[in-house]
Amino acid sequence: MEATPIKYGRGAAEEVGWEVRRLRMNRVMLVSDPGVIEAGITGRIVELIEAEGVEVEVWDRSRVEPTADSLQAAADFARDGEFDGFVAVGGGTSIDTAKVSDLIATHGGEIMDYVNAPVGDGKKPPSPLKPLLAVPTTAGTGAEATTVAILDIPEQKVKTGISHQYLRPDRGLVDPLLTMSMPPEVTSSCGLDVVCHAAESYLSKPYDARPKPDSPDDRPPYQGANPIADMWSGKALEFGGKYLRRAVKDGGDVEARGAMMLGASLAGVGFGSAGVHIPHACAYPIAGLKHEWQPPGYPDDHPFVPHGWSVIVTAPAAFRFTYDAMPERHDEVAELLAGEKIEKPDENTLPEILISLMKDIGAPSGVRELGYTEDDIDALVEGAMKQQRLLVGSPKDVTEEDLANILRESMENWR
Repeated sequence: MEATPIKYGRGAAEEVGWEVRRLRMNRVMLVSDPGVIEAGITGRIVELIEAEGVEVEVWDRSRVEPTADSLQAAADFARDGEFDGFVAVGGGTSIDTAKVSDLIATHGGEIMDYVNAPVGDGKKPPSPLKPLLAVPTTAGTGAEATTVAILDIPEQKVKTGISHQYLRPDRGLVDPLLTMSMPPEVTSSCGLDVVCHAAESYLSKPYDARPKPDSPDDRPPYQGANPIADMWSGKALEFGGKYLRRAVKDGGDVEARGAMMLGASLAGVGFGSAGVHIPHACAYPIAGLKHEWQPPGYPDDHPFVPHGWSVIVTAPAAFRFTYDAMPERHDEVAELLAGEKIEKPDENTLPEILISLMKDIGAPSGVRELGYTEDDIDALVEGAMKQQRLLVGSPKDVTEEDLANILRESMENWR
């Protein structure tokens, strides 16, 4: 079990300069995105770091839903910059961009060298990277606590990732005050990502059912459900069920914002150990196959499907499919989200609780709303089957036919 050291609390970001010095950085590449810069967050972080006598160069072009090309541009900047450390300020986009920039600056090569097979070459970084400090500004990805960076491969019409333990940030500064400006739609998508991270990790194949690796270097970051990950994921589920509706309804609800921000980090630790499976495997082709849907509340510079929404639309059907593999654990997830004991739960209980949450916070009703029809199912299945590093964590074997049925059932979760 490995986890990023986290400093959490209102005002935690004000200590960024001290943390940068703690990590012995002298010349920093700070990765952020235009929205966070416009909100004034990035400028304040730069001031705090420079006040410690540390040189800062800002990469301000992190792209929402990054592509291999956008990550390569940042990585090239990092490779040429002679930086001895990295700071990410933003959502999962900025943190993932910083992870990949650090990877290329440290070990060279091209992005696709390290992208998970079969999409990329799946090369492993040979040694640890330069220090990375993550300062998240959204309550969703938990990227400050994970070993993965996610990217879109437009030419293959699929999303995938780079995954290795060396990509895990060295520290995280988790300050709920940085999320106060998130629009309700962004809060909805990010919060549902938290819920899915926690649920999938809690419902993944148990760690002792996975094959033993030949060497520690061959051990994947995602180990399967285990008692330690359960504690983190279980608390994140509890927070999601109790606070997400409040955070979406009232962006000024500091208690709800704080709970969801902490929940994102907790879920990141949980799934960073246990892993995710079917909903995330389906989400990558849902986000990567078409680029036509313009999500409300997000930047309008390019169409895309926000990650949390792409994940949640298949979760009810996916968990209905996996129920018989571990019914008691599915019932536990349902009760954690509901915040109460449920009498006589069955395979429909958790899906119904998820659908109720989705409706209450304005999530898309299903895959059809995101621009897909039954004619796209074969292509979506093909993309999902490429995510074998995730599907191996499913508590029951999943075939192409199973995925097709899940996607078909997920066209509309409600009307």
